Order: sequence, then structure tokens, then C-alpha cells
Amino acid sequence: MMQLDEKKLAKLSTTNQMLDEKYGIEGTEFRAKFDAKALAWYYGTLLKERRRELKLTQREVAEKVGREQTYIARVEKGKVDLQLSSFFRIAAVLGIQLVPSFVSI
Repeated sequence: MMQLDEKKLAKLSTTNQMLDEKYGIEGTEFRAKFDAKALAWYYGTLLKERRRELKLTQREVAEKVGREQTYIARVEKGKVDLQLSSFFRIAAVLGIQLVPSFVSI
């Protein structure tokens, strides 16, 4: 069985420490911008993967949402300031349930 070296483990940085070093501590403007970009990328990737699962093109999704194909492309790349209402519309087209089924709206 392999043993872990406690001294080496103690020298390792946590993800939060690395983010703090590179982008500043939470609450700073630079870190907030990084966090926003990271979330935009995450949500774009989520939508793109679901669209591909459904074998839909960006153009097909755009038509159903009432936007241009280039907008969907930018959303999927995390390059647009995505409004919540737009995210909900795209998610609905892709059949992504955002509210648990036991909650009635």
C-alpha cells in the first residue's frame, strides 16, 4: 500500500489559494470579473452540451428562442453577458428543468 508523505501534502496549495494568488482574494474587483467569466463559461458549456445531446444546431435553438445563431454561439463560448431571462428561454428550449418538479409556479 502506498503511503502519503504528510510533509509534501502540507506544501500543496488549495484551489482557493491558487485563485487568490492569480486573481486576487474574493471581494476584489479583479476576482469578481474572473468569477463572472467563469460562470458565463460554465453556463455556456452546460447549454452547448445539452444542445448537442439533442442533436440540435445553434441555428435551430436560435430560431426557437427568437435570436440570431451568432448569439447562441457567443452564449456557448461564455462571451456574452447572459441575462437570466435569456438563459431560462434557452434552457426551456433545451428541456432543462430549472425548478424542481415538486415546486409549483
